[in-house]
Amino acid sequence: MGTYYHGVRVMEEGTTLATPVEGTAALQVIFGTAPVNLAADPYASVNIPKICYSYADCIENFGYSDDFENYTLCMSMDANFKVFAIAPIILINVLDPKKHVTDNMSAQYSIINSQARINIEGILKDTLIVKDGDQELKEEEDYVATFDDAGHVIVTLLAGGNGEGLQSITAASKSIAPAAVTEADIIGGYDAVTGMDSGIETVRQIYPRFGLTAGLLLAPRWSRLPAVGSVLAAKCENLNGVFRCECILDLDTSLAKKYTDCKTVKDESGFTDKHAIVLWPMLKLNGKRYAYSAVYGAMVANTDASNDDVPNLTPSNFLLKTTGAILEDGTEVMLDQEQANVLNGQGIVTALNDSGWRSWGNNTACFPENTDPKDRWICCRRFFTWWGNSFILTYRRRVDNPANKKLIESICDTENIRGNSYVSQGKCAGARIEYRVEDNPIEGLVNGKLVFRQHLAPYTPAEDIANILAFDPDMLSDALN
Repeated sequence: MGTYYHGVRVMEEGTTLATPVEGTAALQVIFGTAPVNLAADPYASVNIPKICYSYADCIENFGYSDDFENYTLCMSMDANFKVFAIAPIILINVLDPKKHVTDNMSAQYSIINSQARINIEGILKDTLIVKDGDQELKEEEDYVATFDDAGHVIVTLLAGGNGEGLQSITAASKSIAPAAVTEADIIGGYDAVTGMDSGIETVRQIYPRFGLTAGLLLAPRWSRLPAVGSVLAAKCENLNGVFRCECILDLDTSLAKKYTDCKTVKDESGFTDKHAIVLWPMLKLNGKRYAYSAVYGAMVANTDASNDDVPNLTPSNFLLKTTGAILEDGTEVMLDQEQANVLNGQGIVTALNDSGWRSWGNNTACFPENTDPKDRWICCRRFFTWWGNSFILTYRRRVDNPANKKLIESICDTENIRGNSYVSQGKCAGARIEYRVEDNPIEGLVNGKLVFRQHLAPYTPAEDIANILAFDPDMLSDALN
């Protein structure tokens, strides 16, 4: 018989996060480290892309910790699901619990109320050995091991087990060692012996696994290293042989300690690619310190999703929902607009406090050397990339169809209708496609080649709005006479 209630009572449930808004134009593919010892299966999320539509997905696949310095993927989990409520994201963890581990020597722990707390970070539960003297206790028979909110293991002795009534136990284990992860692990590569990908090389698996194309590549904290940033930028072209994307790179704030240092650090890091967005400095919120890229990626994805999932808006002058800008050592950064504009002129996006902390900057990393509007403006570069990927996804099912007039007209009509739709919505100034006879000589046609030309005109950002003021003496005279 169930419990009989009489009177007034209350119950509590865990706080739920806002339901994420979904969008894929800025699909983030994020590389880094996670506390996988807290995951459902610590060994199942190593160098394998996992798509997460909720914070619960992140917890199940990777675990979570506020220790952003050691577990960089958690920055993006927090920024996307707690700060901006945007989904999905794709996470790739490179911390290997078989490789990046350390031994915890056997030690004695007191039992209080049938429980012992092992205050050691990163314990892999399957490596835990619990003993009563020389006798090893069995999990599920003599004890159960669980994690508390701090990520520490709680050993609870079971009634009727061999550990019942003990005053102390000894325990040994292994812990994951995030400090052992190197930039080589992040960069990764293809192993010709095993045929397996690792690190950033796993980005090629995104489309085959999920049928989605990457929008933004990022590796919070790690991208400040020139080698990592350069590889991310290199992967933005010819993904799976056809797709493109952009990447978000952090400048090293331990080197760029003031805004006048940034250009030198950017140049020395080799961050000059048209597909790269370079950020400085770091951000903070509620006592947490974020790599700017983690917050910026979430903000861009949220902006796109709120704009019909079309990336035509420049991700500048949008609220970052943070409370400050800082350096690696915690030093506060406070720029005025004039200083921020200096960075913008060097192809660097920064943060400005103007009725809230906002992103500030429209130029990709190729500026000022490259002034082509489709490359220098972040919104134009992303629009071209997104349109190109959309074209491939839309018409790849037409590949190998008869190359006849019907196919040509179908592609032209469909694309022009699509273009007119976006023009009418104000998403771009123009978009049209054409088939030219001179681009399709008989030599190409007999070899199965069709060439189209598409003209795109996304709006450039209104970056400089000027108002010329002049004194008008006639107005004064008219007012007085």
